[in-house]
Amino acid sequence: MVALPDYILISAEEYLVWEPTQEERYEYWDGEVVMMSDGTRNHNRISANFFKLLDDALADRTCEVYIVDVKVQVEAGQKYFYPDVVLTCDERDNDPQLVQFPCLIIEVLSPSTEAADRGKKFAKYRQSPTLQEYVLVQVAQPSVEVFRRNEQGKWVLSEYNLDEKLRLESVDVEIAIADLYRQVQFETEATEN
Repeated sequence: MVALPDYILISAEEYLVWEPTQEERYEYWDGEVVMMSDGTRNHNRISANFFKLLDDALADRTCEVYIVDVKVQVEAGQKYFYPDVVLTCDERDNDPQLVQFPCLIIEVLSPSTEAADRGKKFAKYRQSPTLQEYVLVQVAQPSVEVFRRNEQGKWVLSEYNLDEKLRLESVDVEIAIADLYRQVQFETEATEN
């Protein structure tokens, strides 16, 4: 077995041909191919719950929701990311390999990805003219942050807790936060006696 280097440098065209043939998922950052880290059971459960709730709510609409294995073209020829959940309602989104016109992106945070998801990824996602909402979901505790683009084009933060309902304005869907965390086992802190 040949070990791959921590990063690989190739063109975007080479990446788009090479990446679907790999067993692992890789994102593309300005010529650098970066392997995606594995998630936990809770991470997977939250992503699956969000996908199912959105997919069920949008069953009679032309919107499409994708989970984990569909990449988003953030910047043609420069950046391709794999969000945990992505939703598009744009009829121009017909590429079988990627979403180009997302209206909603959801990232389930993990310690290894949180800084990038909040920082450089969100900075790039904000450049998408079709993106209306960016959702960050905590795994360690029930907490959801939603960044929405307002009428002035500014991103406004709203925070939600376990007993609240989240309205996703981009697709006019309401979801109970408790439903997102269904079957999620939170770690309990050991207490000293």
